[in-house]
Amino acid sequence: MPLFNHKPDFELDPFTDLIFNALLIFTFLFLMALLLLNPPAKSGIIDPKAEFLVTVSWPDNDPNDIDVWAAGPAGAQVWFMRPQDGLLHLDRDDRGLANDTQEIEGQVFVNPLNQEVLTIRGRPPGEYVVNVHYYKTENKLPVPVNVYVAEVNPKLKVLHYSTVNLQQEGDEATAVRFTIDANGTVSNINQLEKSLVKADGK
Repeated sequence: MPLFNHKPDFELDPFTDLIFNALLIFTFLFLMALLLLNPPAKSGIIDPKAEFLVTVSWPDNDPNDIDVWAAGPAGAQVWFMRPQDGLLHLDRDDRGLANDTQEIEGQVFVNPLNQEVLTIRGRPPGEYVVNVHYYKTENKLPVPVNVYVAEVNPKLKVLHYSTVNLQQEGDEATAVRFTIDANGTVSNINQLEKSLVKADGK
């Protein structure tokens, strides 16, 4: 009588093995399909849905109110009283410290950043003008205003950066002017003065 029985307790069935492998493959494909149907969210990515982005900023904690006025083709014009006209959008109106504080349970929180944001959500041909206006002063001091213009699509490209010094309440200055041609190309970037505030009767 042999000491060890080398015969297995069950017979290997090739068909069962094939069915088991097919089930594994099906499960894997099903899980991959679920991942493709519900891709993970991309955190930290902002799609501004714009062709051009204009940011106007002045020193942190400066209490003065600087406004952006912008004009585009066909008479389109935006400012704080009309934040959207055609494809021009004034996405944020910053009033210095006036709208940068919030009180929670007796504690006051302050956002020191002073910035207004303008987006151009298309490429209609014509001239675009971006002005800055010293709307209201709290300390009667001059304000240096930084103006940044970037082309967002198809890739980020800085078109213009400059600093405009506004001396007193009521001052208006043309920060940048540029033209978009029929092909969507930007040209003729300059700072030739053109009033938008006075032209609107303000």
